[in-house]
Amino acid sequence: MKKQNLILLYGGRSAEREVSVLSAQSVMRAVNYDKFFVKTYFISQSGDFIKTQEFGSKPSDDEKLMTNETIVMRQKIKASDIYEENAVVFPVLHGPMGEDGSIQGFLEVLKMPYVGTNVLASSAAMDKITTKHILESVGVPQVAYSVYIEGEDLEEKVAETTAKLTFPVFVKPANMGSSVGISKAENEDQLREAIQLALKYDSRILIEQGVHAREIEVGILGNQDVKTSLPGEVVKDVEFYDYQAKYIDNKISMDIPAKMNESDMETMRNYANQAFRALGGCGLARCDFFYTEEGHIYLNELNTMPGFTQWSMYPLLWENMGLAYSDLIEELVRLGQEMFDKRESHLI
Repeated sequence: MKKQNLILLYGGRSAEREVSVLSAQSVMRAVNYDKFFVKTYFISQSGDFIKTQEFGSKPSDDEKLMTNETIVMRQKIKASDIYEENAVVFPVLHGPMGEDGSIQGFLEVLKMPYVGTNVLASSAAMDKITTKHILESVGVPQVAYSVYIEGEDLEEKVAETTAKLTFPVFVKPANMGSSVGISKAENEDQLREAIQLALKYDSRILIEQGVHAREIEVGILGNQDVKTSLPGEVVKDVEFYDYQAKYIDNKISMDIPAKMNESDMETMRNYANQAFRALGGCGLARCDFFYTEEGHIYLNELNTMPGFTQWSMYPLLWENMGLAYSDLIEELVRLGQEMFDKRESHLI
């Protein structure tokens, strides 16, 4: 049987590029090499496309992918040179210029199938403020929030926020993931500082009501036939589950499935399905919830390209459902090809 070519795009220009490298290395080791031949392309911090390794069999455990520190510029190519007939692209890219619709639009122009959500759903889900508006329109519960746009009067926004929300609050760039640029504010001075930090990453800032809650996550898989996983819980050894704790210190463990009643589990899964469809999702996503001691459920965000490292929640959620990592990759490729064929059929 002829192997299908699978192209891994990784790295990228966003602050989440290091997570992308870790995810791509995990994917390259988990691929079923009886069915796939893997080609990898690194997108540097400056946006250059670099041709990197190819794998016809499982790489050794010490095999590393290229990074910005080990880049070989003589292997630079034109971005369009990744085109290959009958190949499927797995854009293992996080954050802006990766899961915000940019790379998805590029791949559609190239006429290449790819894993994950389409241009509109990627863009809408990446922007936390836009996501809020869409989820409000379909009645999915969320925590209270306010919005600051760069150029607005900061003091007016601080006053508006303190009138609407109570401390603590969480301040987030609208278009970042992996907890990059997010901070907790306990008073007005910290709120101002948190907004300034978030402005380093985006010009649109989301300010959310802090809630004392568990963090519960649901995996989503499918196109028209959408499946959801049993919820899993992030169990933290730190107060705030930030970028350092997630990816550098790894100060987390997980309960899969989460310890909660079946009724609330089903409610979360229904909300995840509802949110995914409202955003026009396809392929995959991870839906993150807050779950309070009183049993209140709030949808926090929908991540259209969740982490794929060996300790990432998304593949572990599906493993718990009986879908092994390598089989998950195969299913994602199939779903990507299915959506490509569907988009092509609409061009009449």
